[in-house]
Amino acid sequence: MLICGLPASGKSTLARQLAVAIPAIRLDDDEWVTQLGGDVWDDTFRVRVERQLWALTLDLLTQGQSVILEWGHWAREERDEKRLGARSLGVGVELHFLDAPLDELIERSDRRTALGEWTAAPITRAHFEEWSTIFQPPDEEEFSLFDEPVVRV
Repeated sequence: MLICGLPASGKSTLARQLAVAIPAIRLDDDEWVTQLGGDVWDDTFRVRVERQLWALTLDLLTQGQSVILEWGHWAREERDEKRLGARSLGVGVELHFLDAPLDELIERSDRRTALGEWTAAPITRAHFEEWSTIFQPPDEEEFSLFDEPVVRV
């Protein structure tokens, strides 16, 4: 299962709920980066961690485990890679897209920072504005390629 969305869209909350309900192994790149002593703002390190988590995912899927990949999956190309990789193993793939207005994402992010839930450098409005131009939300054609695609607002 892929969880797709910008920061503060609710990916972690949803992934934790689904991991218990399914049950599934939840892999969160932010948690792994932090636990390995990395900086969540270090894109090079994050990409290396995500590659390792994808390799682990393929091993787990081969063993019959359900897996939730809880990172943004901002690019169609990235979602295609994961979908096709899992399908090559005969595994169905769900896409859960979390969408929220920019102002709501900023408010949620500010709240997480104020509560101490986000301990890295704060995410600013400028970050969200930049990311919203980079993020490639799935469209209807892409949704049709997944098993049970879900959009959550």
